[in-house]
Amino acid sequence: WSGIGVRVGGRRVCGVGGRYRLRVRAASGSEEDVSEKKAAATGEEVSVDDQGGGATQQLLGIRGAKEETNIWKIRLQLTKPVTWVPLVWGVLCGAAASGNFTWTPVDVAKSLTCMIMAGPFLTGFTQTINDWYDREIDAINEPYRPIPSGKISEEEVRRSNLLKVLPIGGKYPHQLLFPQVKAQIWFLLLAGMATSYGLDRWAEHEFPVMLTLTAFGCFISYIYSAPPLKLKQNGWLGNYALGASYIALPWWAGQALFGTLDWKVMVLTMFYSFAGLGIAIVNDFKSVEGDKALGLDSLPVAFGIDTAKWICVGMIDVFQLLVAGILAYVGELPYAAAICGLVAPQIYFQQKFFLKDPVKNDVKYQASAQPFLVLGILVTGLAVGHHGPL
Repeated sequence: WSGIGVRVGGRRVCGVGGRYRLRVRAASGSEEDVSEKKAAATGEEVSVDDQGGGATQQLLGIRGAKEETNIWKIRLQLTKPVTWVPLVWGVLCGAAASGNFTWTPVDVAKSLTCMIMAGPFLTGFTQTINDWYDREIDAINEPYRPIPSGKISEEEVRRSNLLKVLPIGGKYPHQLLFPQVKAQIWFLLLAGMATSYGLDRWAEHEFPVMLTLTAFGCFISYIYSAPPLKLKQNGWLGNYALGASYIALPWWAGQALFGTLDWKVMVLTMFYSFAGLGIAIVNDFKSVEGDKALGLDSLPVAFGIDTAKWICVGMIDVFQLLVAGILAYVGELPYAAAICGLVAPQIYFQQKFFLKDPVKNDVKYQASAQPFLVLGILVTGLAVGHHGPL
């Protein structure tokens, strides 16, 4: 359920109320100016609107975030709420593909519960664990993130009012050494697993398919970020794991919750996951410097920016058209035509933004083109729901 690698920002953010330069405490304990760190890493300037723009970015967990000291807002930033959206959308597409979803209070409640499981809990889990294992590379690429900036640490010392009244060893300590990041990882993991089991019971599954999908997704998330496997070190394996987690896993969960998940539909969604691989590559171009420094073999590092950008757009376009071809083959011609129509503006924005400068224009490209891709996923789900078993 990894929503690992979505980057939104990398641009100057100015507001009518003026701006200030954001300062954070680096992991080493010294204070670093984010504008200077950003300029050193990417050649860009970072500034934050002191009237709320930076605060919104902080809550969403994206670039240009406002400096924050509230521990709960920092926890939220660790989960990168902006990355929950594709997983929530995937659940909706899977529910549509089941052909059994109805707009009744019970079905809506089931779908919302599944979305909470996929988004805040499981995507939040994977983003937090990814930030923990990426703290060294984030110190280069995104030094303002909560862990490398020092706003939250593995063993944050927090005051505990409870310990003021509970004797321990004959003393009344006023502080408790508490592993903040690891506690958040475990809480989100267990909350996601418990919710998936509850959904199995709610759907009256004989086999715990929701729990199984959740366990598999969490395993993929762990080996994506953590050594010794650390799939993200390999451009192909890491990005495909990322694409499949964005598209296939939430779709499977949504479809299994309301219907039957068969292998043909699973294969179809895996094709769409190859398009997701291309989207994941888009997010690698701004990280070339940090990836090189830490030995991560991303595709822009392995093939160079010029070759990688063509691999990227090729994966995105070809596999969407392949899905359209499959739908046409099974007789769902209107849906196939709709997907082709949705690919056309993506190709236009690739030419206009991404292929000209993938480092500078990645955000513009994603904001312009990705809505058409995600709409195509819903069209595919509706096609499967209309057709029945493939």
